[in-house]
Amino acid sequence: MKSYVKKKWFSDVYVPSREMKGMCVVSEGIYQRATADPIKFWEEIAKNINWFKPWDKVYDENLPFFKWFVNGKTNLSYNCLDRHLTMKGEKDAIIFVPEDFEEPEVRITYKELYERVNQLANFLKRQGVKKGDVVSIYLPLIPEAIISMLACVRIGAIHSVVFSAFSSDALKIRLIDGGAKLLITADGYYRRGKAEMLRDKVKEAIKGTKVKKMLVVQKIEKKRLAGRFIDWERVERESKEFRAVEMDSEDPAFILYTSGTTGKPKGIVHITGGYAVQAMYTTKAVFNALDNDVMWCTADIGWITGHTYACYGPLLNGITSVIYEGSLDFPDLTRSWHIIEKNNVDIFYTAPTAIRMLKTRGDEDLKDFKLESLRVLGSVGEPIDESTWKWYFENVGKSRCPIVDTWWQTETGGIMISSLAGVGPFIPAFAARALPGINAEVMNEKGEKAKNEEGYVVLTSPLPPGALRGIWKDPEKYKEKYWSQGNYYFAGDGAFKKNGFIRITGRIDDVMKVAGHRMSTGEIEDAIHDVLETSENAVASKPDEIKGELPVVFARLKIGIQPSEEIKDKIMKRVVKKIGPIARPAEIYFVPDLPKTRSGKIMRRVLKAILRNEPVGEISTLVNPECVEKIKDAVISSKNSFAKPQVNALRATPLGS
Repeated sequence: MKSYVKKKWFSDVYVPSREMKGMCVVSEGIYQRATADPIKFWEEIAKNINWFKPWDKVYDENLPFFKWFVNGKTNLSYNCLDRHLTMKGEKDAIIFVPEDFEEPEVRITYKELYERVNQLANFLKRQGVKKGDVVSIYLPLIPEAIISMLACVRIGAIHSVVFSAFSSDALKIRLIDGGAKLLITADGYYRRGKAEMLRDKVKEAIKGTKVKKMLVVQKIEKKRLAGRFIDWERVERESKEFRAVEMDSEDPAFILYTSGTTGKPKGIVHITGGYAVQAMYTTKAVFNALDNDVMWCTADIGWITGHTYACYGPLLNGITSVIYEGSLDFPDLTRSWHIIEKNNVDIFYTAPTAIRMLKTRGDEDLKDFKLESLRVLGSVGEPIDESTWKWYFENVGKSRCPIVDTWWQTETGGIMISSLAGVGPFIPAFAARALPGINAEVMNEKGEKAKNEEGYVVLTSPLPPGALRGIWKDPEKYKEKYWSQGNYYFAGDGAFKKNGFIRITGRIDDVMKVAGHRMSTGEIEDAIHDVLETSENAVASKPDEIKGELPVVFARLKIGIQPSEEIKDKIMKRVVKKIGPIARPAEIYFVPDLPKTRSGKIMRRVLKAILRNEPVGEISTLVNPECVEKIKDAVISSKNSFAKPQVNALRATPLGS
């Protein structure tokens, strides 16, 4: 990579080097082709997967409902496996890295994966699972998780993956809502060197559900299973041949639940044909995926990022996917670099939260690693701040790897906004442009297309092929949640557009009004990231009688740094300098951790609820729910001696200043 001459409208712009352009799978011209006729564009893309029967019509819409590749017949599992067997049968499909250094890595070729998926498909069919049935999967990030997903879609069953760190209550809600009769699970898994048992959670969760049988991977300890519990070893007796079921393009492939602020989670429904086309295309185009690439997406399989970019996207393209069982900081923060070097990872895709965690050790952990195999870096889950972007680019990518900063959602099924690795440009903290074929816009408060201003993200017609087709069993909620703002999909994320490039600012409900000024929490967080003593932070608002709302900072410090008045003062001054006195935090709390999902999203609604002394709602989706009580203690009891209110100083600022 090389730096562009600085533009007046951005501080830094990077473009692909000549070498990168020389190995490009797409070029700048793809944008013009897609804009000229997006439906025809997607029709051409769709020809890159195998169809048992071609479609009668490419696209049909009656918003908020729409269809792609109408009456076309295909199968997700077939496209991930069967079509690669002749040319890539002996190539690694999956490299599994256990958390324990003493355990050997497991490499599974495309032929081996095909056979193991067929064995499970035969087993599921023998248990009475048929097309349209829901199978719940409650597994850690082990090969059996991917095998289970592929086996379900092979027979036409709908998989519903539940993150293995979720509580028994969270699992139960999803089992009941999906109506699953069979659950695939494990006795446990390893996390930071400890065995985390699932068995007891499963026994509690299945009470009162329709689940009749549990298929169990015995990873921690071997026990004789009886009754409704069946050992995974039973699967290994089945035939290694199973013909993939022909699925209609619009047949459901999977349900994936997302959390609302309150109440039960929503079951997002994704379909077969359009999702396959979109997952294949976005993996190839965004990451410039080449035939022999090794891709490591660090997301757990329980999240949409893991579905699309650890399982389906890589396999649809016939490349190798690395999956890692454990925590990126176990036994220390060098674990990621060991995995990348040992497995010659070309594409590394992770969350800003993880990058900031790795950054806490600065360059110290990276000095012994060359990371020469890396060619593309990716960011997902939250907006990435400029200083973290630059650290990632300079230290991990050695100033030669493009960073694709991707925006998308569980609901969209795949990346919607990002630079393309082989095309660029790459602008720190900017997601950049909508992908070719994706009609993503930023609308202002008047409902007009934003120019150089702030607004909210929407998707307009034609809708993406892999986008959700509804909420499981609740079409009215689907219309109310995503289509209430007009004849377009309302994403719920704020953004601003500058010279045609998009920067995501965070959830719309993370926008506050301070003395009549609209201000995003992301804007303040971005300023605080420049304070070197902090590793990450989150901003939430609290009510104020005079100004409406006031920003409050929750900051984590780097390893070995102690809270102090000096650091608090630095945060205050940095926010005022970068944004202005109106953004001065009312309070600063130094906390040991921030509530976040496994995909890296910080749950600011939890912080907001704590500040308002309101119920925090469902926290089963958090990877670290224990931190919530610690934050409550700091806020409610004011035991954190550095969390001193700054209300008087803020109120001294005249209204409207």
